[in-house]
Amino acid sequence: MSDDLRVSAGKGSHEQQLERLKDIIRSCDAILIGAGAGLSTAAGFVYTGDRFEKYFADFGQKYGFRDMYSGGFYPYETKEEFWAYWSRYIWINRYMDAPKKTYDHLFQLVKDKDYFVLTTNVDHCFQKAGFDKKRLFYTQGDYGLFQCTKPCCKKTWDNEGSIRRMILAQGFEIGERHELVLPEGKKAAMTIPSELLPVCPNCGRPLTMNLRSDDIFVEDDGWQAAAVEYEIWVTSHQEKKVVWLEIGVGYNTPGIIKYNFWQQVYQNEKAAYVCLNFEEQPVPEEIRDRSVVISGDSDQVIWELIS
Repeated sequence: MSDDLRVSAGKGSHEQQLERLKDIIRSCDAILIGAGAGLSTAAGFVYTGDRFEKYFADFGQKYGFRDMYSGGFYPYETKEEFWAYWSRYIWINRYMDAPKKTYDHLFQLVKDKDYFVLTTNVDHCFQKAGFDKKRLFYTQGDYGLFQCTKPCCKKTWDNEGSIRRMILAQGFEIGERHELVLPEGKKAAMTIPSELLPVCPNCGRPLTMNLRSDDIFVEDDGWQAAAVEYEIWVTSHQEKKVVWLEIGVGYNTPGIIKYNFWQQVYQNEKAAYVCLNFEEQPVPEEIRDRSVVISGDSDQVIWELIS
């Protein structure tokens, strides 16, 4: 593997695929991580089941939905109730620590390499795990930022203080690892005081989350700077032995990571494509001999890679 990172997609046992992957990571010049929602799911940020019941059972019982995602689209009658729901949602998926150490282990895997991260995730897990902020491009926004609903300007605002006040106003306490805790015998409020509704410091209109869901998404100075750093990194590594490491990426927005990675590997014969996904994923024939695909729990696979 001195001249390129030639491997075989899907051939051999799980252990053989792991050894091939360890080999290409050891011998590569650099790693570009492309992370989708499946990586955070592997880290324990699931939107159904016990986590939903623990923090949103009252909303589920009242409105009949059974997952956080559906609750995020419910047409609440008041902004006070809307922000009661969304403040909990943002807190547990942005400010609370992930249940598993998946991101920490991934950082251990790449920290001594020349790396960059491209992600559609909005939960800030990379920075909390120690990844360099200057090597991160969050393309779809950040749960931790507000923007104007108009928007009146290309600015965003940190929301931790505002979200914390909304959480406390519902009766929650904030425990270890930033977990939300209800005192014994206490029932959480499902609204917040009107004075806690977030408003734009610039024009006074309501604020909303800085998430790419429509054409009002604000690409602020931080977003623009990260986009430039990403392009510089990619351009400067076009002829190097780069591992394009895709983790937990589906087909919601495949053009950002998956199709992009396929094209980058196709154009650079020294590069390799790696895909970690819970479900088995296809690979174009043109790059199969420079690909490793491992299906299953990405948390476990990453742990095995550093063990």
